[in-house]
Amino acid sequence: MDISLARTFLAIVEAGNFKEAADRLSVTQSTVSARIKTLEELLGRALFERSKAGTTLTPAGEQFQRHAMALLRVWRHAQLDVALSDRHSDHLAVGAQISLWEGFLLKWISWLREEQSQIAVTASVGASNVLIERLSEGTLDIAIVYRAQTRTGIIIEHIFDEELVLVTGGESGVRKPGERYVFVNWGPEFAADHADAFPELAYSGLHLDLGAIGISYLIEAKAAGYFPMRIATPYLKDGRLKLVERARRFVYPVYVAFPEDRDEQAFEPLLSGLRRFADDVAAPQWASA
Repeated sequence: MDISLARTFLAIVEAGNFKEAADRLSVTQSTVSARIKTLEELLGRALFERSKAGTTLTPAGEQFQRHAMALLRVWRHAQLDVALSDRHSDHLAVGAQISLWEGFLLKWISWLREEQSQIAVTASVGASNVLIERLSEGTLDIAIVYRAQTRTGIIIEHIFDEELVLVTGGESGVRKPGERYVFVNWGPEFAADHADAFPELAYSGLHLDLGAIGISYLIEAKAAGYFPMRIATPYLKDGRLKLVERARRFVYPVYVAFPEDRDEQAFEPLLSGLRRFADDVAAPQWASA
């Protein structure tokens, strides 16, 4: 299928009407209409309903939207693969939830660049369900996530357990978050468990969706928040943070997911390296005095 058809469809969804979509795509409105007519003929269903208020999706259009987005992702992935082929023998696309990069996956990526420099690497962040969907599409080669759902054609392997602990830049003699508490967003799994454990903090005065860099705020403001132990450990060791030892801890299994039909000879060295770094993360990292 002509990729411009999917791109035009999504432009209309975003703009809300054909005229604005045409302006965004720098084509005429008649061109946009012709492309949608072609797309609807290919699919055998009407995708839009037009009215004076604008353009809305039909049920068929709502179904096609996620496929159109997937088509564009596959196309961009193919373009990147081809562009990298002159200087690299292969291309590895890795995706993970944001909390898993600092203190773990960035070290593995650094190792990859040293040991497998012939492989081009692209890295991205996303929610676990989105990353697994991209594995199925073929726009990711490896995904590292919490609580992965099984899917046909995808291998799921447990590599370590992540522990989130309450740390503070102030006094540590408390058992639960107080007035200087900051909610640090570590993904939907943590958000749901946190809401169950601390319903009174559902509307904390400060939410940080910044991943590991949010730890600087805790130090400067003498505030408290939850962080993965592997990220907090260096700050605990040098005294910039303190562990709130009797506070609730949250533990999440971490999984690596990859296609069942992979090239095992090419993949195994990469996975072996990942497992070694996971073993390092899983080893005890901090013991208070």
